[in-house]
Amino acid sequence: MLLDTLYRPLRDLRISVTDRCNFRCVYCMPKEIFGADYQFLARAEVLSFEEITRLARLFVAHGVQKIRLTGGEPLVRRDLHKLVAMLAEIPDLDLTLTTNGALLPQQAQALKDAGLKRVTVSLDSLDEAVFRAMNDVDFPVSKVLEGMEAAEHAGLWPIKVNAVVKRGTNEASILPMARFFREKGYILRFIEYMDVGHTNGWRMDEVVSAKEIVETINAELPLESADPNYVGEVAERWRYRDGSGEIGVIASVTQPFCGACNRARLSAEGKLYTCLFAVTGFDFRQLIRVGASDADLSAALAKVWRARDDRYSELRSEATVPLPKVEMSHIGG
Repeated sequence: MLLDTLYRPLRDLRISVTDRCNFRCVYCMPKEIFGADYQFLARAEVLSFEEITRLARLFVAHGVQKIRLTGGEPLVRRDLHKLVAMLAEIPDLDLTLTTNGALLPQQAQALKDAGLKRVTVSLDSLDEAVFRAMNDVDFPVSKVLEGMEAAEHAGLWPIKVNAVVKRGTNEASILPMARFFREKGYILRFIEYMDVGHTNGWRMDEVVSAKEIVETINAELPLESADPNYVGEVAERWRYRDGSGEIGVIASVTQPFCGACNRARLSAEGKLYTCLFAVTGFDFRQLIRVGASDADLSAALAKVWRARDDRYSELRSEATVPLPKVEMSHIGG
C-alpha cells in the first residue's frame, strides 16, 4: 500500500480533462479574471486520452479505486465518451464524472454506453435569479434539471447534486433544494464556500457552516446521522428520519477532514497535485513526452505520494489570508 507521511493511502483520483468551462461561477471562475482574453491551455498542452489512460492505469496499480473526471467543465472536451470507454476497460474501477449539467442532455446516453457509472451535477440554487447570477452566463435552472433527467433516463444512478453555499448569496436556497431533491430521490450535498485558488475573493464570514446547514434542514425535515460509505469519504452523511433519502455536507472549512484524505488530482496538462489547496504540482506530461517508461512514471508517482504532508484545511484559521494557489477550475475541485 502506498502511504504518505501521515499514513494516508492513495485511493481516489480526480482527472481534469480540460481547464475550460462554459460557466463563470463567481466562486470558481469569476468573469473579471477568466474573461474573453484569458489564455487557456493550448490543445498540445493538454494530455491526450491515451496519456490519461496510461497514467490512470499506473494510479490504479498503486491503489486508486475511484476516478472522477472533472474540469473545468469536462463535457466541453470533445469526444469525452471515447476517454470514458478507454478508462472503463480498467478492471475494478469506480468511474464517475462531475459536471455543471449544461451538456448532459446531449451526452448522457453516450457516456453511459461508454461505461460511465454515475454523475454528480453542480447546482447552487433552484431560484432562477440566484442561479443565473451565480453561474454568471445567464444559464437557466431548467436546463440543468433537464440534464439530470437525461442522466437518470440513461441509467447514470444514483445522481448526486453539489451545491456550494455562500452567505449573502444563496443560503436561502438550502431548504427549497432539500425539499425538491428529496422528492426526486437525488442525493443533495452542500459544500462550504472554500478559499480555493486566489481569485474568488474568499472571506471566512461568507462561509455558511455545515452545522448551520444541517440545523436549517433538520428544523423542517428531521435528520439523523449516517455512517460514511467508505473510509475517507469527504461528505458527512445525514438521513431523513422518515426514510425518504439523505443529504451530505462537505465541511472542509469548519470541520477539516485532512487526516483521512486519500485524494490526488491530475490537471489537464498532466500535473499531479496532492491537495486541493496546493501551490505546485508534479509534471507527468514532461516525463511522458520525453519517453519515460511505465516503471519511471510509477516510481515518480510513488515518490510524490510518499512525500505528501498536506493538511491545509486543518491549518486554516480566521486569520488566513488567501495565498496564490492552483485554481479549483484547473484541477476539478
